[in-house]
Amino acid sequence: MRAHEIIKYPLSTEKSIRLMETENKLIFVVERKASKKEIKKALEELFKIKVIKVNTLVDKEGKKRAYVKISPETPAMDIATQLGMM
Repeated sequence: MRAHEIIKYPLSTEKSIRLMETENKLIFVVERKASKKEIKKALEELFKIKVIKVNTLVDKEGKKRAYVKISPETPAMDIATQLGMM
């Protein structure tokens, strides 16, 4: 799978904004079949960032979310601004 097929779109909710500010995390809706390693590789390729950890969750609607912890040298707010979330 290509990086653009794995990462669908960023999630912009109150919780995601709070996680950006406090824990340097971003939330993305991703392809359901994608593994954590594929998600990490796709994000590093698309945004030129260093991903520390990826946690995933399948919500009740069947969408898969990836909670991505980014290295401290790159603020999550900068990525959010680049994506047009802020």
